[in-house]
Amino acid sequence: MLLTGRLLAILALLLLCPSAFAAGDRPAGDSLVVSHGVELDTRPGYLFQTSPFFRGLNLAGRPMRNTLSAHLRYSLQLDPAGCSSCGFPSVSQGVGIAYNSFFNRRELGDPVSVYVFQRVKALSLAPKLSFDLEWALGLSFGWRPFNIDDPSSPEYNEFNTVVGSRVNAYIGLGFLLDYRIDRNWSMVAGVDLSHYSNGNTTYPNAGVNTVGLRLGAVRSFVSAPERASRYVKMPSQFTRHVSYDLVVYGSYRFKGVKLETDPFLVPGKFAVAGLYFSPMYNFSPIFRAGLSLDARYDESANIAAHAVNPWSQQTKFYRPPFIEQISVGVSARAELVMPVFSVSLGVGRNFVCTGPDTDGFYQIAALKVFLTRSLFIHVGYQLFNFHEPNNLMLGAGFRFNDKR
Repeated sequence: MLLTGRLLAILALLLLCPSAFAAGDRPAGDSLVVSHGVELDTRPGYLFQTSPFFRGLNLAGRPMRNTLSAHLRYSLQLDPAGCSSCGFPSVSQGVGIAYNSFFNRRELGDPVSVYVFQRVKALSLAPKLSFDLEWALGLSFGWRPFNIDDPSSPEYNEFNTVVGSRVNAYIGLGFLLDYRIDRNWSMVAGVDLSHYSNGNTTYPNAGVNTVGLRLGAVRSFVSAPERASRYVKMPSQFTRHVSYDLVVYGSYRFKGVKLETDPFLVPGKFAVAGLYFSPMYNFSPIFRAGLSLDARYDESANIAAHAVNPWSQQTKFYRPPFIEQISVGVSARAELVMPVFSVSLGVGRNFVCTGPDTDGFYQIAALKVFLTRSLFIHVGYQLFNFHEPNNLMLGAGFRFNDKR
């Protein structure tokens, strides 16, 4: 519940921060909102077969491959003059609610997601057609988690080794074609990726991943169309330069290990902390890339090697030595820069490490929410070797030498 409260606070900040920040920076007399709109879309998709539970090891005895969701969203398009960066000619952000079905309510549930999103026009293909990018971050409620406490209970759910909590984080990414029919109506079609997990804060946490089509209609209410046309060009004063991000983060996690008998959940929660320093070259107002030096401490790292009586249910663990709990690596980073928000992806390899839990590749996805020109909140997630969930990365950062 503590983690859920923190995520809810972050979501509230994501929603309120853009408007407050833009309002503080915009020139006097300029309108903050260019337009607002309502969107309804449907998203049939494919459920990645990442677990035996999805491949047929469930009550129904059949593979789970299909998913379907319906989304209702409200968005505001901000006047770029009021944003901290004007790298895109069209930026909108807002809130959405979605109903999701995986066609197995008994074991997985039909969760409802609440999220914030931001959408940008990345490329104009024709006068009425554009290619858009969109990210979403939120919480999903109503999952049926793994439960083997009481076989007679209606909550008993032994086959679902994928989801361990009733509330999970939701991350979405969309690649869209937007066709404007007229001033007030447009159609949206594209491809949508979704990920649901609890960031390893509850066990199990194999994650639910989907990919699918998206088809929707948008009704816009334009409040200042003549203003929007003033900001269709990229900023002409941008200078390519190197900026530097310093980030500190922390979280906690559960730890499951494979012993000599069955998979075993190590009792208790384990602290995770880290920092990274990223020199990034700003190629354009909307894109930056570079390398990052990443350091991480995981209290649970390599704990399987320190098990006592690993063949019994009375297994206990010694605390691993500090050298086995830390790792240092280098990652390649790419970042999409938008007003108020930045979305960052990275792939790296640990080169200072001891033990199998840290000796490998790691992947990072992060959202940065700027409170000032240089200070930002960091919400990220790390994977290990492209498939094993590691931990959430909740923290703060500071950007040096930002010349935007």
